[in-house]
Amino acid sequence: MNSATTGDPPAFGWSAYAERVNGRFAMIGLAAVLIIEVVSRDTFVHWAGLVS
Repeated sequence: MNSATTGDPPAFGWSAYAERVNGRFAMIGLAAVLIIEVVSRDTFVHWAGLVS
């Protein structure tokens, strides 16, 4: 069984498939933070209440 976007089989641990998936989630997270900052016109750490 291969993944939908690559020829790599899904696997746990340090594999090319896992690294690709982690990278995609990181890009989604970064885009979400940037969207929050643009919409709220405030930094993410202040918006999230991590600093006062």
